[in-house]
Amino acid sequence: MNIVLLEPEIPYNTGNIGRTCVLTNTNLHLIKPFGFSLDEKQIKRAGLDYWKDVKLYIHDSLEELIKANKNSNFYFATTKTKQKYSEVKYNKNDFIVFGPESRGIPEDILNKYKENNITIPMTPIGRSLNLSNSAAIILYEALRQIDFDFS
Repeated sequence: MNIVLLEPEIPYNTGNIGRTCVLTNTNLHLIKPFGFSLDEKQIKRAGLDYWKDVKLYIHDSLEELIKANKNSNFYFATTKTKQKYSEVKYNKNDFIVFGPESRGIPEDILNKYKENNITIPMTPIGRSLNLSNSAAIILYEALRQIDFDFS
């Protein structure tokens, strides 16, 4: 599996997601620009001693990543769709994309891949769940569907 963070802004979220990726044998893809430096101690503190083991890939653009992985499915986490993350049939090499914490995935990307937009149901009293929590929720559903094959 693959988690993609589009222009991540908060080092603690990226560190937490990196730790989850290590413990699930999931690749972590980061799309520039970042709101922090990858050598900041906050990212390493959140990822604990797992950060050195993250299968980390850095990309200049989301389009570059999609073009390089034409045979994989890309799913886009957003609050702007009705399709639940649990209604999708995930495959082992799929990519789950999350946008910047402050603004989410841009509308033009969501519109371009509308059929692959997914959401986590929640009450309407808040805007969204924390990024690292959202990544864990969706990743574990995808892993459940492939019978937790961590190979």
